[in-house]
Amino acid sequence: MGLSIDASRPARFRQAVIFCCDETYLPYALFAAHQIAAHHPDRTFDLCLCSTRPLAIPATLQNLDLRCCVIPLDELASGVEGDARRSLAAYLRIVLPEVFAKDYQRILYLDSDISVRRAGLDRLLQIDLGTAPIAAVRDNSQWRTPTRPAGDLAHLGLPQGAYFNSGVILFDTRNCDRYRLVDKALDLGRRFGTQLKRNDQTLLNGILHGNWAEISPTWNWQFTWASRLFAPYADPHIVHFIGPRKPWNDCTGDFPPIFARELDDFLARYIPARQTSGQRSHLAPNHPLMRKMLVKQFLSGRALARYLARFPSDMTVIR
Repeated sequence: MGLSIDASRPARFRQAVIFCCDETYLPYALFAAHQIAAHHPDRTFDLCLCSTRPLAIPATLQNLDLRCCVIPLDELASGVEGDARRSLAAYLRIVLPEVFAKDYQRILYLDSDISVRRAGLDRLLQIDLGTAPIAAVRDNSQWRTPTRPAGDLAHLGLPQGAYFNSGVILFDTRNCDRYRLVDKALDLGRRFGTQLKRNDQTLLNGILHGNWAEISPTWNWQFTWASRLFAPYADPHIVHFIGPRKPWNDCTGDFPPIFARELDDFLARYIPARQTSGQRSHLAPNHPLMRKMLVKQFLSGRALARYLARFPSDMTVIR
C-alpha cells in the first residue's frame, strides 16, 4: 500500500493507544488522552494522535507527550467515503496495523467520543488473542439479544453472527498482516463505496466476520438510555458515547452531568477557546425518560446479566 507517515517523534514502546481524529474532534481526543495519562502515570505504551492533516496541540498539553502522526489518505479516498458525522479520519483506524507494523506489536484504537473511567489499558494491550487479528466488544444491539440480525452483514451478503462496535479495537499487527486485513478492507470498501451502511464499522465486520476475539463490554460501554442505569454496576473502563448526541451537545439530559462537568473543567483549563456553553438539562426523578429507563432495566436486567456473566473478568477473551 505504501502509505507515508510523518511522526513528531520515534516510537518508545512496542504497544500504543491511538486516537484518529480531525480538527472537530481534537479537543475530545485530547481530553480522553489526558484521562488515560492520569490513570496510567507509569505507562508502558505510546499515546498517539493520528490525522490526515497536521493538527495543532495546545502548548498547555505538551506534557501528555503525544506522538502525533499525519497519514494522508488522499490516494485511498476514492470510493471510501464518510458521512455527515464521520470524516475520512474515521477510516484511519483501518490502516493502523500496516502503517505502524514496524513500530508496534499491539495497537489499541479508541474513538474520541469516550470517557476513560479507570486504569487497565496496559493489561488489555497484552491479552492473548491467539491468531485473531483483532479483539473488540460486541455492538450493544446484541448485548441482550445475541442473535439479533445485523443489517450490515445481510447487505454484504454474509450470514448473521456476532457483530462488533468499531469504537474500541485492539489490533495485533502480526496477525493483521498474516490475514491481509488492510488489503481486504480497502478492496471491500472500493467495491461497496457509499453503500457501506455504517462506514468503517461495516467494513471491518465484513472482512472479519467470524474471525475476531470478543472482549468484555467494560472496555467499550456503549452509552444509551437503555444502558445508562446499568453502567455503575458494570464499572466500565471506557464509556463510549455512541450516536449523534454527546455530553458536549446534550440539551435533553441524556447523560449524567459528571461527563459534561469533567469535560468542561478540562476545556476551561487547557483549551479555553473550545469551551462549550455549559447550558444543559438534567433529568429529574419524575422525568418520563427516567421512568422509561427504570422499566427497561426491570425488563432487560436478566438478559444483560447473562451477557455480562460471559466475562468472569475484564481480561476474559472469547475466541
